[in-house]
Amino acid sequence: MNVREEEIFTRLQAMGDEANAAFQSRLIPTAQPGSFIGARTPALRAFAKELYKSGEGEAFLRILPHRYFDENQLHAFLLSEEKDFERCVRRVDAFLPYVDNWATCDQLSPKVFKKHREALLPYIKRWMADAHPFTVRFGIGMLMQHYLDEAFDPAYPARVAAVCSDEYYVNMMIAWYFATALAKQYDAVLPYITKKRLSPWIHNKTIQKAVESFRVSPEHKEALKEYRIS
Repeated sequence: MNVREEEIFTRLQAMGDEANAAFQSRLIPTAQPGSFIGARTPALRAFAKELYKSGEGEAFLRILPHRYFDENQLHAFLLSEEKDFERCVRRVDAFLPYVDNWATCDQLSPKVFKKHREALLPYIKRWMADAHPFTVRFGIGMLMQHYLDEAFDPAYPARVAAVCSDEYYVNMMIAWYFATALAKQYDAVLPYITKKRLSPWIHNKTIQKAVESFRVSPEHKEALKEYRIS
């Protein structure tokens, strides 16, 4: 451990909370046991902004793999602050193989991606075809976050539906994608439900999440319930 890494680790320890660490450990079972310091997300985000503005996060981003969940979270929040698209993509590529849980995967959300949607698409396609489940989940998450509004194209849900995986966290993200798509692009996406284009588990989970969503209208919720697979 170099001096700067040790300083950052000391700061993280100071943010730690044993009760929160125990809670996170139960909530995030795929992360390494004993890797939770218990730092809370708002504090980690603030620390990441501080490190990014000072330039002191550069050395930390070159240290992989990390030992602690909280370090991975800090890494994700630092990448989310990156303003240079090409550098951000390179660093995301370097980090993704070490992402071992849904929380870090879903909270890795670089702001710069929104300004470079066209350039981002080839990377999303590659991530979705990766062998690492959390890389696939991240790719689908980026497609959900950036391409369900004005940048929507019917080819995108088809791409998500084509993902075939036995991984729970991949299939849950597929269901989350389609539930969000039903909220934003109902008419375009509804055939995936009415024509049963998704696996039964993803199909039912999509309907469940859509029915639970405040963004889906009551009328649409009632219509979707009729398509549950028993």
